[in-house]
Amino acid sequence: MHVSRLWAIVIVMDKTIRSYKHLDEMKADEYRAWQKLPPHARLDAAAELSISLYQLKEPSKNVPTRLQRTLVHLKRPKG
Repeated sequence: MHVSRLWAIVIVMDKTIRSYKHLDEMKADEYRAWQKLPPHARLDAAAELSISLYQLKEPSKNVPTRLQRTLVHLKRPKG
């Protein structure tokens, strides 16, 4: 007998309120927070931001739900 289970992923949000005296200090902390994320999470966030901005710029157009890749072939010199 096969029993299927529903797994839930719980993402805990950091609700800490931080106070900064200088913009540079805040930006450094923000940079450290992004660096803690794995690369795939940073790429997902960048793609989500890009798609959201395209939707804001052209709300009447049907914006794809994911970014489209452009394939480029470069010829390398022989030798």
